[in-house]
Amino acid sequence: MKKILLSLSLLLFAAVSVHAQKMAYVDTEYIMGQIPEYKSAQDEIERISQQWQEELEAKYQAIEQLYADYQAQEVLLPEDVKQEKQEEIFQAEREAKEYREKKFGYDGELFALQESKMKPIQDRVFRAVETIAKRRRFDLVFDKAGEVTWLYTNATYDLSNEVLEEMGFPVPGNE
Repeated sequence: MKKILLSLSLLLFAAVSVHAQKMAYVDTEYIMGQIPEYKSAQDEIERISQQWQEELEAKYQAIEQLYADYQAQEVLLPEDVKQEKQEEIFQAEREAKEYREKKFGYDGELFALQESKMKPIQDRVFRAVETIAKRRRFDLVFDKAGEVTWLYTNATYDLSNEVLEEMGFPVPGNE
């Protein structure tokens, strides 16, 4: 009997605790899409990434050409020249892989570029969310654009436009 009463009181306490929390949400994808700096940063990152991708493709085309030339001449070449040509192909492949890793790898230049261009904008958004959450006394603010699946959201609790206003950007439809 004591266990049942204890369980019921814990359940009641948990229900009251959850009910007492004020929650809201934002859509950071929507917010970022309304910030001109974010759009221009994205465009710049895309342009640089495309340039690096083209350079990488040129390296791989050069490797394919080296290999095709080697295959065409292979039967006529002495063994020492074959070894030299093979090493030249392997070296070109290593360089292409190193280039790809340097530009597109986990700690590559693309990652660093995204971090340097996007992080300051994201930080501004998060500071605005924090300011609004404190002002309006929200306990929790979720990001609708994140990995969490939202089955239903009441637009009353959407702070996205308020975040844009806090950051000094126009809200679509309020111009």
